[in-house]
Amino acid sequence: MEPSRFSYSIDQLQQITQDLLTQAKAAGATACEAEVNQGFGQNVTVRLNQVETIEYNRDKGLGVTCYFGQKRGHASTSDLSTEAIRDTVAKALTIAKYTAEDEFAGLPEADRLARDIPDLDLYHPWDLPVEQAIELAQTCEAAALAVDARINNSEGGSVSTQESIFVYGNSLGFVAGYPTSRHSISCAVIAESDAGMQRDYWYTTARQASALESAESVGRITGERTLRRLDARKLKTMQAPVIFEASIAAGLLGSFVSAVSGGSLYRKSSFLLDSLGTQIFAPFIQIIERPHLKQGLASAPFDNEGVTTTDRAVIKDGVLQGYFLSSYSARKLGMKTTGNAGGNHNLIIETSALDFPGLLKQMGRGLVVTELLGQGVNAITGDYSRGAAGFWVEHGEIQYPVEEITIAGNLKEMFKQIVAVGNDVVVRGARQTGSILIENMTIAGE
Repeated sequence: MEPSRFSYSIDQLQQITQDLLTQAKAAGATACEAEVNQGFGQNVTVRLNQVETIEYNRDKGLGVTCYFGQKRGHASTSDLSTEAIRDTVAKALTIAKYTAEDEFAGLPEADRLARDIPDLDLYHPWDLPVEQAIELAQTCEAAALAVDARINNSEGGSVSTQESIFVYGNSLGFVAGYPTSRHSISCAVIAESDAGMQRDYWYTTARQASALESAESVGRITGERTLRRLDARKLKTMQAPVIFEASIAAGLLGSFVSAVSGGSLYRKSSFLLDSLGTQIFAPFIQIIERPHLKQGLASAPFDNEGVTTTDRAVIKDGVLQGYFLSSYSARKLGMKTTGNAGGNHNLIIETSALDFPGLLKQMGRGLVVTELLGQGVNAITGDYSRGAAGFWVEHGEIQYPVEEITIAGNLKEMFKQIVAVGNDVVVRGARQTGSILIENMTIAGE
C-alpha cells in the first residue's frame, strides 16, 4: 500500500536518503548511513464529558552518520530542504574528523543486511475525524463512570492515532523503509469510599483500529479495576508467593532484556554477565523472538542498521541461547550482531494452560501485584525492590485489596523461581506475557 497521507512519499524519502549518502561519500567519507522520517498524529482527551485537549503533531527529520575509518560523526536536523541537508552532512563530516578513533565503530557486515524485505502489514491509517474521536473518548469515560456511583471523578478518556514513515540507508548499498501506524484508547478514573480514594486505568493499543478493544470495554474495565481497589489494607511483613499481573509482568521481561543487551554487557553493568549457555530461568521457560509477526507492535523486517531480523529462541528450557546485540556491541564482545540495534522484537514467553483464576488456585495464598511504583532495580546486582499495590489471596481466591507495601527479591532468583505463566496475555508492546507466578518474595508492610 503506497501511503499518500504524508508530505513526502517513500520514493522521495529514499531519494533524500540516497542524496545524503552520495554527498557524504563525495566529501571523502569512507562509509556513511542515514535515516529520514516523518510522522503525524492526533490525540483527544475528554474529562467529565468535556473536551480537555485536542493535540495534533506533525514531525519530520533526518540524521546522518559519517565515518573516516574508525572515526565517527553524527548530525541531525528537522529541516529537509536541500541547503539543510548539505549543512547537516557537512556537520557530521566535521565531527567525524575531530573525533577519536573507535576500533569497533562502523557499518554492519554487508552479508548481514536484509535483502528480501517482507511486508509485515504494519500500516493501517485510521480516518478518524476529531468529532468522532471526541465521541469515542466520551463513550469510554462514560462507561467507566457508569460502573458504580462511587466512581465520582476522572482523569479522562483519550483516543490517539499516529502514523509514521521512515527510510534507512547506508553506503553498502542498502536503502529501504516502510510506513507504520499505532492507535490507542485509554481511560483513568477515581473512586472514593470512607477509607479514601483510589485510581486505576486501562488502555488498548494496536496497529489497526479494528483490532482495538472497544471504547465501552476499555471504560468498563477501567471502572471495574478502580472499584475493586477501594478499602485497601496493609500487610504485615512476610515471605509469600507473588503473581505479577499480565499488564505489568512484561516489566520483568524488560529487566531481562536490559541485562542481556550489548550495552549492559560490554560496560559490565549487568547481573547476567557471561550467562550465555547457562540456566537463568526455571527449566520449563521458553522465550522466543518473532520479528515478522503480521501487525506486531514490535515487528520489523530489519533493525536500525538494516540488518535482517529472524525468529530465534532466546531462552530454551530456561537456558540463555543468545544476547541482544547491535553491530557495535557485538564487536565489543567479539561476537556477531543479532539484528537488535534498536531493541528486541516481539519477545514472547510461552504460556501454560492456566488462566488467571487457575494461577490464583495454584498459588493458594499470596499476593497479586497490579501496580508497581518507583524504579528499584539494581542492574548490576539484580536486586529488586519496588513499591506495590494489588490483592491478597487466600484459598485461591482474592480476599481484599492491599496498598503501601514493598516487594523485594533478586531477579536472578526470581527468574528461576517462576512457577507458572498464565495464558491471560496482554499485548501492548515489544514483550508479550501472561501473568507470572513467582514462588517466593519478601513483602514488606507494617
